[in-house]
Amino acid sequence: MITSIFSKSRPLNYIIISTLLVVCYFLYLQKFPERVDSAEGVLSGIGLLLLLVGSLFIVNFVTKKNGLSKDNSYTFLFFFSFLILFPTTLINVNLIISNFFILLALRRLISLQSLLTPKEKIFDASLWIFIAAIFHFWSILFILIVFVSILFHVSRDYRNWILPFISFFAVGIITLMYALIFDRSLIETVVDSALIDFNFNYFTNNYQNFALSLYVVSAAFFFITQALTLPNKPLNMQSSYKKIIVAFCLGAVVFLISSNKNNSLLVYTFAPVAIMATNYIESMQINWLKETFIYVIVGCSLLTFFSQL
Repeated sequence: MITSIFSKSRPLNYIIISTLLVVCYFLYLQKFPERVDSAEGVLSGIGLLLLLVGSLFIVNFVTKKNGLSKDNSYTFLFFFSFLILFPTTLINVNLIISNFFILLALRRLISLQSLLTPKEKIFDASLWIFIAAIFHFWSILFILIVFVSILFHVSRDYRNWILPFISFFAVGIITLMYALIFDRSLIETVVDSALIDFNFNYFTNNYQNFALSLYVVSAAFFFITQALTLPNKPLNMQSSYKKIIVAFCLGAVVFLISSNKNNSLLVYTFAPVAIMATNYIESMQINWLKETFIYVIVGCSLLTFFSQL
């Protein structure tokens, strides 16, 4: 049933998932009435919801535009499932904004394989990553994907290696000017977040523990299968899949080393895992097994979400 619905890329599928995301967002928001007790809070909530929905469509665009999956909606479905698996992500403003910019960067970097306007893509991706780091410092690690992409595609032109540093200085200068004029505490906030913390004693209920365990096992499985099947991918696509794998690894590192740890920090891995999960589902030949796999992931996500309301 569910595979027949999402096995094709239909507008109805996107409407269904987007609507479900909106419903889940407002359901979870009921736990925090203070967030919408003013006009400013309502506008902030709507803006955050738009970023969440926008993130869904960016992931879908990256997947379809660059041929990372077949013509289906599985990536859209999985990304939504991971968002609600960890519902605290839905209201974490800084992480949602930061991840949104990381997704914009990935969009530019994965399209680099076309070799069209590579310098613009490198500069843009670097810019988005450094902006993302303002909202969560350790997302700056994703700059490594920029250098990996340069190595894969345009390493012979030394100017490409310099562009990320130009982006860094551009964002740094603009941020410093903004801080001096509008918010002097911004720089201090960014510096204070640049801490490494391996403490995992943050669980407040068993559902968070269950959600993390389920996600870690699933992500590890998809990562291993993607790595093992990589040599079977078309040669012109292997660099793109390698970037997805690198993005997943960097997202995992961000989660491991970030201070004030919580499950929401896994948001940087959602897009890579959704793409890897889609590739695995597409490779399955037995339909009932494919159905079961998807039902388990979506069902557990919904169950965990409603358990935390």
